[in-house]
Amino acid sequence: MGNRLLVYQSRVRAPAAAVFQWHARQGAFQRLSPPWKDVELVADSGGIAPGSRKVVSMSVGPLRQRWVAEHREWVPGREFSDVQVEGPFALWEHRHLFEPDGNDSCILEDRVEYKLPLGSVGDWVAGRLVDRQLSALFAYRHRVTCGDLALHRRYSRLAPQRVLVSGASGLVGSTLTHFLRSGGHEVTRLVRVRRPPEEKAVYWNSITKELHAPHLEGHNAVVHLAGESIALRRWNETRKARIHDSRVEGTLLLCSALSKLARPPRVLISASAIGYYGSREDQLLDEDSAAGKTFLAAVSQAWEEAARTAERAGIRVVLLRTGVVLSPSGGALAKILLPFRWGAGGVAGPGNQFMSWISLDDLLGAILHCLATEDIRGPVNAVAPTPVRNRDFTRVLGTVLRRPALLPAPAKVLKLALGELADELLLASLRVDPGRLRSTGYEFLYPEVESALRHMLGKEDVSSCEVRRSRGAPGV
Repeated sequence: MGNRLLVYQSRVRAPAAAVFQWHARQGAFQRLSPPWKDVELVADSGGIAPGSRKVVSMSVGPLRQRWVAEHREWVPGREFSDVQVEGPFALWEHRHLFEPDGNDSCILEDRVEYKLPLGSVGDWVAGRLVDRQLSALFAYRHRVTCGDLALHRRYSRLAPQRVLVSGASGLVGSTLTHFLRSGGHEVTRLVRVRRPPEEKAVYWNSITKELHAPHLEGHNAVVHLAGESIALRRWNETRKARIHDSRVEGTLLLCSALSKLARPPRVLISASAIGYYGSREDQLLDEDSAAGKTFLAAVSQAWEEAARTAERAGIRVVLLRTGVVLSPSGGALAKILLPFRWGAGGVAGPGNQFMSWISLDDLLGAILHCLATEDIRGPVNAVAPTPVRNRDFTRVLGTVLRRPALLPAPAKVLKLALGELADELLLASLRVDPGRLRSTGYEFLYPEVESALRHMLGKEDVSSCEVRRSRGAPGV
């Protein structure tokens, strides 16, 4: 059996040099890593120039696999290549090509020649499966490349920023860091574990009130995402106090430090949540709707009040009320994927409760939109424009995964297992409208839940990806 050759092309609305430069920046590799795969960048000698290497740890079935890729030939602005020097393939040679297509567009082409281990046996056992997986991978990579570059070009009026990000080890914070860096911005992480100086991180501790304000000087913007996870385990009074204090006390500490700076940042985007509204059945909620009366509503109100203290220093404050973030890498979707993949998924409770959601890529876009749009301040609903009922979300997820979704989780069972957490997260009905994002011109990449799920789970159409025998290989 011969080698396989995968060819995937897309037209990107950006000059070839700009697309090449995006690939060369820190953060691009992580942006191109598929969220449905457990991929960790262990070491990176930097860039894509010849001789640079990336060491990756990835899941291959139930095992971990080390993959070392070395960059070889390159033509700045037009192409670069990498080869596997250690990893799961018997051969892997990957060329990235950038062909100009007019003044403001280019054709992005990935050409991968590869061979499976164990010769014809490996080809017979796993060939078609690997072909499908690689086709899904490169379809995803091209969508992310096109989407990210479109967002960065749309907000090109925003000069390169120095952005401080808290909660940078979480799902949203870590992805945002890669997104901003690959777009040409500089990111400093606000972390709770001391890091060496070269990691561009500032240590803080909201419990002991440790945060050295001078280390925050020089940042144009702050994106504050830190807070104790609300869905790790069943709530008790101690747990609820931690959820509250991690948000409110941490935000007060940060805003106090920012207010003392000689040159405070121009904008603070502080996380909040649509839990601010409580559970409101079918009522359509916008940023002017009243707060609810639940525990999460009270936490969100106190959280936002703490963030508003930064306004005293002349800082523009945006309160990002985020819905359910769709990503298989973490959050609610990650928790329900396993039973759904085994055909054990189903409606939660009555199924008629509204779920207001947002794709992870659109949340990144919304944050960039708020950074760049000076007219935005106060609450912003970070949700897609099409909230869905739980029964409809369940049906769509089952369709995307090609699995039945026939095993309901009755409300009584959920309450027995999770208590108050079930009432506020799984059974609450929140039909939220992103009015402020839409009125200020944000264009959603994934406004419909099915397209968002297909993108994040690698289930999009890959008919434009061609896999064939490589020219000149035996058996052609």
